[in-house]
Amino acid sequence: MKAKKDKWTGESPYERFFDFIAPRAERLQILLEHAKTLKLNAFVANIAGNKHFFIFPSGQNLASEIARNPASMPFKGQSPVMLVAHYDRVKDSPGANDNSIAVFQLLKAGTILDARGADNWIIVFTDKEELASGEGIFSQGSFTLSQKLRLWGLENCKIYIFDACGIGETLIISSTTDYILTNRNSDMHKTKQLIRSLRNRALMVAQSLNLKKILLAPVPFSDDVGFLTGGLAAQTITTLPALEADLYEAFLRNNPGFTDTLIAGSAKNSVERRSIPQTWRSLNSAADCPSKLTPQYFDQVVNLAVELALTPGA
Repeated sequence: MKAKKDKWTGESPYERFFDFIAPRAERLQILLEHAKTLKLNAFVANIAGNKHFFIFPSGQNLASEIARNPASMPFKGQSPVMLVAHYDRVKDSPGANDNSIAVFQLLKAGTILDARGADNWIIVFTDKEELASGEGIFSQGSFTLSQKLRLWGLENCKIYIFDACGIGETLIISSTTDYILTNRNSDMHKTKQLIRSLRNRALMVAQSLNLKKILLAPVPFSDDVGFLTGGLAAQTITTLPALEADLYEAFLRNNPGFTDTLIAGSAKNSVERRSIPQTWRSLNSAADCPSKLTPQYFDQVVNLAVELALTPGA
């Protein structure tokens, strides 16, 4: 089903979606304006040259106060749920699925959480998830953000990353960090436990929402790698159409070593390239356009984000 500008984008908070994906869009400014319209408690943190967009529950310190004095950052020493989506995009790509739609899905989640009076969550739209040629993981915005979160006393946040969540009904719970951790020489037993806990919680919440199609599988790298490198556990969530997910799952069963190729982005031959789901092959290109989005499934992602923030437990 094609995304129709005169239908779902007329509903809150999607009214500014096409402005956001316009070729010369000032995306950060649009976020600031739209958050104000939605009456969300937002501020921008400039960290190592990257501008990360924070939203807090309306009952917490005013965003303007936090911006003036980061020491007033709420939740120090606590473990709120942090819902994350990167708002940057690759040059010359509309970035509809990667990652504009997840930003708007989390804006909607934020308005719902505020309306319900929930007070144990943070939403962060990260900058510099996309890396240019020759850049390494230490250039990723989530790496330097993770270091700052630790300084702010927010190292215990339960971090869930939403990336490319606009196409398909199959929820993919990423296992990418498992493969990265197996190649680390240092003892990261605690981090593995934390990631397992985040993943189990995501699976439990997804099942409680009666989502019919859920798959645990490796996905292309996201902000989770930057957070992990910075010492914080994070769990990535994405979506795929059912047919693509089924074919991908079958291929992985017969080719378990393909995970390294996927993570490295180094598919060298036509068989390997065809084995990457078409939705992911379209990312970071002009093909990542709004006509491919499936808005009938957006609320699955929104509801998952809301329930992750509302559900108690580790």
